[in-house]
Amino acid sequence: MESATVPPNFNRFARKSKLMKITIERKPLDQVDTDALLVCVFEGVKEERFEAGPLFDTKEVEGKLCELTLLHHPRGVAARRVLLAGAGKREKFDPPALRKVTAAAARFLKSRSVTRLALALDDAFTGSEWVSAAVEGALLGNYDPDRYRTGNDKKSLESFSVAAAAGAGLEEAAEQGRIIAEAQNFTRELVNEPANRLTPAKVAEAARQVAGEFGLACDVLDRSQMEKLGMGALLGVAQGSDEPPALVVVRYRPRQARGRAHLGLVGKGVTFDTGGISIKPAEGMEKMKYDMAGGASMLGAMRALGQLKPSIPVTAFIPCVENMPGSRAQRPGDIVTAMSGKTIEVINTDAEGRLILADALTYARQQGCTHLVDAATLTGAITVALGHLNVGVFASDDRLRDRLLAAAQAEGERMWPMPLEEEYKEVYLKSAFADLPNVGGRWGGAITAALFLKEFAEDTPWVHLDIAGTAWLDDAKPYAAKGPSGVTVRTLVRLAMDWSD
Repeated sequence: MESATVPPNFNRFARKSKLMKITIERKPLDQVDTDALLVCVFEGVKEERFEAGPLFDTKEVEGKLCELTLLHHPRGVAARRVLLAGAGKREKFDPPALRKVTAAAARFLKSRSVTRLALALDDAFTGSEWVSAAVEGALLGNYDPDRYRTGNDKKSLESFSVAAAAGAGLEEAAEQGRIIAEAQNFTRELVNEPANRLTPAKVAEAARQVAGEFGLACDVLDRSQMEKLGMGALLGVAQGSDEPPALVVVRYRPRQARGRAHLGLVGKGVTFDTGGISIKPAEGMEKMKYDMAGGASMLGAMRALGQLKPSIPVTAFIPCVENMPGSRAQRPGDIVTAMSGKTIEVINTDAEGRLILADALTYARQQGCTHLVDAATLTGAITVALGHLNVGVFASDDRLRDRLLAAAQAEGERMWPMPLEEEYKEVYLKSAFADLPNVGGRWGGAITAALFLKEFAEDTPWVHLDIAGTAWLDDAKPYAAKGPSGVTVRTLVRLAMDWSD
């Protein structure tokens, strides 16, 4: 009999996506045999091929981003259909836009039982970045979070090809796109797991699976090890749940490292957040399975880096707990001692993410990380400030912040720098009874949360990514299913791969 907590196969989607055959077609468009040929069209530029001109004359096709028009039995090509995909203004078209367009096309076509898709890539856009983005888009658009729906006979794309007559290294670029997209989809799959199936122990099991498959090292610290290290902040959150906590550590080491940098990736791993004694309202609480999205993104990034092999060592630290209001749960007013030795007054038990990250950041520093990036669904305040469009970026080091923002811009993940002035701490983050309170009051909640974390990053260059507003899509988009977004995976991979001392 199957138990409700049988560990899911976390590489299930990755294996499924590998079944999508990905190729580079080095042949003229009229010879590309496929169910649908994707052709990008631009605002103000009339497409004369495929007898599409009249559609532009009547404004049925305008070229707006992700506008999709399907032509059946087009003349002059072997494809059964041509999908005209709006790509916006030509001068603003870039690889992230192509990724979005390809994802929208994949979602549109698979809902119509199309299984083979080819992209007609103009010579002006033929290059590694373009091909990688196109492949990513096809795989990301092919994802649906419907694992637990029975009788699901929804079609998926079986093959995707890029028709490009010229260009060197395109096959390698396609493979890189596959690796990154599968890592992002792996993250989405992990975030979407319900809390009865994804406990802290199951996150650890997923990490071991990833490490074993992709040549990484994995250690998992249990409660007794954390007690010996003095991780009172993390253990205080965990004590309300029967599920034991875990601090998951995944390591990548290059054969020959360049320079002295050691990148530490720290991700919040609260597998379910009730708020603890400071319990959340019932409405919408089912979404709190996503409170480990930061940790999942770190594990997804490591999955990709194990294959892409950057030149610097990278270690991920994922503190995993359930935040439950059990009989042993910590209470408002409790004072805990973090691994760093700092004491913390727990004002609100629903501000638990910063407590577990505090000890993980200290441990990452102890393990020799020279640069730190954390990602966490940390505050509702960041959603008030930035909505659901931008990740909030807080940094103690301008150079590391600029590196990360450059990586985010290249990957099309929108991020916005936020203030981190010490005066916020002096005004709002005070406790009469301990070194720090775990909340700073109503005003500037995302800033005071980041300043709390900065206390534990200390003098190590550090960036905090608050993804509370961006890690989950409440509504489906033309290019993405409702549910987990996998945000930050691509940025973190790019940051590590482009690292230079």
